[in-house]
Amino acid sequence: MASQGKKLINDPSAVVTEFIEGLVETYPGLQYLDGFPEVKVVLRADYASAMLDKVAVISGGGSGHEPAHAGFVGEGMLSAAICGEVFTSPQVDAILSGIRAVTGPMGCLLVVTNYTGDRLNFGLAAEQARSEGYKVETVIVGDDCALPPLRGTAGRRGLAGTILVNKIAGAAAATGLSLDEVAAEAKRASEMVGTMGVALSVCTLPGQVTSDRLGPGKMELGLGIHGEPGAAVADLQPVEVVVSHVLQEILSPDTNYVPITPGNRVVLLINGLGATPAMELMIAAGKAVPQLQLEHGLAVDRVYTGSFMTSLDMAGFSISIMKADEAILQYLDAATKAPHWPVGVNGNRPPAKIPVPLPLSHSAKSYESLSRPQQLSEQGCLLEVAIEAAVIAIIDLRDNLNEWDGTVGDGDCGSTMCRGATAILEDMKKHYPLNDAAETVGEIGSSIRRVMGGTSGIIYTIFCKAACAHLKANTQSVVTSKQWAEALEVSIAAVSKYGGAGAGFRTLLDALIPASAVLQERLNAGDDPCTAFLLSSEAAVAGAESTRHMQAQAGRSAYISSDILATVPDPGAMAAASWYRAAAMAIKNKYQVHE
Repeated sequence: MASQGKKLINDPSAVVTEFIEGLVETYPGLQYLDGFPEVKVVLRADYASAMLDKVAVISGGGSGHEPAHAGFVGEGMLSAAICGEVFTSPQVDAILSGIRAVTGPMGCLLVVTNYTGDRLNFGLAAEQARSEGYKVETVIVGDDCALPPLRGTAGRRGLAGTILVNKIAGAAAATGLSLDEVAAEAKRASEMVGTMGVALSVCTLPGQVTSDRLGPGKMELGLGIHGEPGAAVADLQPVEVVVSHVLQEILSPDTNYVPITPGNRVVLLINGLGATPAMELMIAAGKAVPQLQLEHGLAVDRVYTGSFMTSLDMAGFSISIMKADEAILQYLDAATKAPHWPVGVNGNRPPAKIPVPLPLSHSAKSYESLSRPQQLSEQGCLLEVAIEAAVIAIIDLRDNLNEWDGTVGDGDCGSTMCRGATAILEDMKKHYPLNDAAETVGEIGSSIRRVMGGTSGIIYTIFCKAACAHLKANTQSVVTSKQWAEALEVSIAAVSKYGGAGAGFRTLLDALIPASAVLQERLNAGDDPCTAFLLSSEAAVAGAESTRHMQAQAGRSAYISSDILATVPDPGAMAAASWYRAAAMAIKNKYQVHE
């Protein structure tokens, strides 16, 4: 069911003018013409001096594609950008005002995306400007490779490849080339680039409802940047498969959209459509480069990844591929002050990047030198069953932990803990010196440190390393139950010292502190170690459950209201209680087998 879209805006009819006002407040090198609301033109703040001896380069179109095109105004790129209303071509008078503002004796090039409204409005403005004595040329960019060649006047849509054309045209103009020469460079670039997009959702226009045209688990291939239907709707696939399909479509010899053949040099642009995280865009880039190299035989000379031409809040990305030569690369590398052109990409890139080797540890015992004993002692057997039970309990609890953490944190407690548990299980089979309790506990900490990120990872590493240091002080080969209890107490103290939490803070310590207290109490009372361990595990579970009634004083939960906190226990405390209880039950079962 469609629903009202959520937007951080004021009046839906004023979003473009308010965007421009925020843009020029942010970037000192940008300014706008005093013609709101009819004339919405962003231009270089130094337009007066820039127009004296250089060709002006202007682009634009409907808004909603930010940072295109206003974000690419600046020395070395666009002289001005003409902004229409959202998804609506700018009016002729606005385009004409932009031409008049930035065009000097050298003339002006209009770079226009291939949409009927843009062609007509920019075309009429160009004719009017010529009648006023301005020298104006126009280049139409139609880089869409999603749809079959169209009959009639529509042609291929202008997509993110336009950004590359704008950069090349702006750099050519900055060198002092004539209008005809700048236009020729831009036209040549426009014929070398192809683009195709993939959307996971359609966009929501300001003040309108969100369409539910794309159902769950679906993606649309070739969806237009105004939400217009694409070539096909398909089931969502892994990004590697999606990238492969898009590259095949762009480079298909059947359509021959771009003159790119094996052995050519290319530029790759991965463009987010508005709601796609940088992480996902970088994953797409990481898959596209080797596919272009290995499957298509192309040399990838530049990679640009980010949001360049969006579609409001559309989720998805487009891929643009441009045939490159030294001239095109020099234009792309040329300096620019356009605020949204990516920095750090210039220069030749190696065909492959080899990861830098990890520095060697200075520890006396290296990870590789450790090994599992061929024959386990009684203590080694107990350690093995306890560790295995503890980590399996965490793995089984992953979804619950994530659910609880989704309410009071960032929703990844279970996944983080599961990574650590899985690593411990795998490492124990090969590397843990189980007959040496201290070293084994230390290696558990090393496994955790290697794979667990965030606060949980460092807390458990501190916990294990503190216990290891305490146990190493024991000169006996077998660790007694009281020494284990002392090690637990020392570990809790270390976590409290460095983490700053204590009893009642709604953390894992609310499970471990009562467990430690009961363990020592029962051992001092003369209970056998197995019974004491079991009773202390019950205290751990009770302590974890009691966190429902606590106000958090540490971690992300400290920012959550008490009403929300009361709906779930602390996930960290529940995880600690779970592995502690599982280890105690495993020891009990082990003893029962031997009785």
